[in-house]
Amino acid sequence: MPTTAPPPGEQTDAATAPPASRIERLFGVRDRGSSHRTELVAGASMFMAAAYAVVVVPGQLASAGVPHGAATTAVIIAIALATLAMGVIANLPFVVAPGLGGVALIAFTIVGQDHVPWDTALGMVFWSGVAFLLLTLFGIRDLVTRLMPINLKYAISGGLGLYIALIGFRDADLVVGNADKAALAIGDLSKAPALLALAGLLLLTALAARKVPGAFLITIAAITLVGVPLGVTEVPDSLFAAPDSPGPLLFHIDILGALKPEYFPYIFAFFVSEFFSMTGTLLAVSGRAGLLDKDGNIPGSRRPFLVDSVSVMGGSAVGAPSMTAYLESSAAADAGGKTGLASVWAACGFALLLLVTPFATLIPSAATAPVLMFIGLNMLGALKNVDFKDPTNAVPAALTVATTLFFGNFGTGIATGLAAHVLVKTVSGRIREVPWPLWIVMVPLGYYFYTLVP
Repeated sequence: MPTTAPPPGEQTDAATAPPASRIERLFGVRDRGSSHRTELVAGASMFMAAAYAVVVVPGQLASAGVPHGAATTAVIIAIALATLAMGVIANLPFVVAPGLGGVALIAFTIVGQDHVPWDTALGMVFWSGVAFLLLTLFGIRDLVTRLMPINLKYAISGGLGLYIALIGFRDADLVVGNADKAALAIGDLSKAPALLALAGLLLLTALAARKVPGAFLITIAAITLVGVPLGVTEVPDSLFAAPDSPGPLLFHIDILGALKPEYFPYIFAFFVSEFFSMTGTLLAVSGRAGLLDKDGNIPGSRRPFLVDSVSVMGGSAVGAPSMTAYLESSAAADAGGKTGLASVWAACGFALLLLVTPFATLIPSAATAPVLMFIGLNMLGALKNVDFKDPTNAVPAALTVATTLFFGNFGTGIATGLAAHVLVKTVSGRIREVPWPLWIVMVPLGYYFYTLVP
């Protein structure tokens, strides 16, 4: 895997290097082989790719009885602060926002089907964040990441890529669900969203092949503009609107009520799914940005894990549950972003949405879908590094990719691959290749898969 650049602030020739600015000392932009302009473009690309979250997440929460206006403001504030923290504290290019899987679990299952109060559901997310924080402080999250086999790390990148590509295809209605066959089917390619997405993919590929700076932004802007006369881009009456008060959601959380024994499986589901989803996203996107060391690890990984843990707890307290690093952060890596400065710019973009909230509805999914498809398909290249000649490496890696799609959950795919690695190595008589801490991880993994059984 790519090796990481020298630590921020380390100069190769102190005598000839120009004086470092405060921003340079904080982020080490030049040391990581980037530039301020590149970080700005990367941050803008990441922001535009993930901006849909401020529309989708509040909409899902509203179906659970959460005030929609307050949820929109709370989500924007939470994303801006968590993304800023990821940039300043961890110095990594990531958007941190409510995970759609966790939000859907709250809205449609915990509240919708089991009729649990939404403030109690937020309490469950809070306790999963506490578990994250404890494991981070004790170094267990970092240990599990470092013990993860190198072949699985490559597979995680490929699986994430395929998953991102699938999201793009779905957003563009290029593929749709077929209930009769319980499978995916080709969408209506004669409709404008599908045609625009395909045109966007061609445009983006051509721009990338010519190494045009800001290819993602150009593609998103072009498809958004072309989509106006075609009725794909919905232009609001006004782009300016005062945000609703988040007051009805601030600290409206039932922490003690979430500790009832019957809620433990939900807390555990939040914990395991987000644990592996966050870990996999960090590894895959950091690898895409060339920030991993020779063993495929993230130098200083405790910092992003701390930001993630505190974001989960803080987000649940203000009404923005299941905060996690977003898959769309890969847009920054593909735009050349390598430092937390890109996250700072993305955070600024989300903060501005408080003044122009309707702007988030302006960018149609058909405009962001080509970016997701392009990034996802290109990430499949990581699979070439998997040792497919050894079945004990090939099978767990392939399962990681396959089950990510089969289960529709990136965290579950990683958990499957890790469990398969331990079991396959053991039955093949190579148990010595399994570090003993991974056997401890198998206990919660077993329980997690048990909770998935209908």
